[in-house]
This record gives sequence, structure tokens and C-alpha cells, in this order.
Amino acid sequence: LADLIARMDPPDAAYTGEIVRPLIETIHIAVLGTALAVIISVPVAMLGAENTTQNRITYGIGKFIISASRSVNVIIWALIFVIILGPGALAGVLAVGVRSIGFTSKLIAEAIEEIDQGQVEAVRATGASSLEAAIYGIVPQVKPAFIGVSTYRWDINVRASTIIGFVGAGGIGVNLSTSINFFAWQRVLVILLAILGVVIFSEFTSAYLRRKVR
Repeated sequence: LADLIARMDPPDAAYTGEIVRPLIETIHIAVLGTALAVIISVPVAMLGAENTTQNRITYGIGKFIISASRSVNVIIWALIFVIILGPGALAGVLAVGVRSIGFTSKLIAEAIEEIDQGQVEAVRATGASSLEAAIYGIVPQVKPAFIGVSTYRWDINVRASTIIGFVGAGGIGVNLSTSINFFAWQRVLVILLAILGVVIFSEFTSAYLRRKVR
């Protein structure tokens, strides 16, 4: 470890300009992947919550999607999409998004199961449809949990997006893998410091957003 640290010092400051674009791409992968997961997670969570799904078949489908997404590591999803679509950021976005569906859906479904059913019945008593009952009876109750889960998952996805580049799914991980393969340790240190900065920024941002919705 001491020898490796000695090889990294001093960091190659001139290399900083070359990682700006892949670093931005990494953030884009995390944001778009999280957005994709959040959009898909809403109907999946409705299927996977006992109080919004009376049909046991659709309930089982919802639970299967939640379990299947969470049981496969993001690197495996990245490999699958790289094989299907080829290397690049699109494979990374889909890998991060699909991996996040299970996590996000599970927590949103649990929040739905804990709502006050009386509010939903009150909305239905006015003659509202099932969709209107969901919008006016369920959504206001799960909104804080929904925002908190989404920001927390985005925080996780920022870190995941820095790794999937090792298998060709875009982002800063491609540069990190290349630098390690060529033993360019001074460049590796620059990349690691940049990743640390992005992770710290995402940590503070997600913590701030979670505080705002409490």
C-alpha cells in the first residue's frame, strides 16, 4: 500500500481536463438512470402493495419484478446491456435504472401499505375513480417517502455509475480502468479524487433534499 501511494504521488494535474467530460457523463448516467427507475417504480410499487392490488396474480408479478431487479448486481446488468447495445452511456443508464427499480419499488410499496386507508375511502365516497383516488388519496401520503427514496437512490447511483465503466458502460470508470491497466497511478489518483468530490457533493445534496421533505 505504501508503495502504491508513493507511485500515485504527485497526482497528474494536467490530466484533470481530460476527465471533465467522462465525469459529467457519470453524473448524467446516475441522474437519467434514477429518473428511469422512479418512473417505472410507481406502477410496479402499486402492483407490489397489498392494499392497492387485490388480484394475487398481479401482486405476484409486482413482487417478482421487485425481487428480480434487486437480485442482480449493477455490474451484471451493465454487462448484459453492453452485450445487447454495445459499450457506452446508454448501457450504463439502463443498467443503473433497471437495478434501481427493485429498491425504489420496494420502499414505495411499503410506504403505500402504511397509508391511512380512510383518506382513500373518503375520496372514493365522493364518486372518484380508482385513478383519482390514487392521485388524491394515496399520492399526498407517500410523497415525502417518494422524494426521500428517490434522492437516496440517486446518491447510491452516483457511486454505482463510477464503477460500471469497468465493463464498458460509460462514465469515469472507463478512464479509471484504462489508467489502472497502463499503471498510470498518478492519473488514477486524480480520478479517485474527482470521484470522491462527486460522491461528497451527492451526499450533501441528497441529505439536504431529504431534510426539506420531512
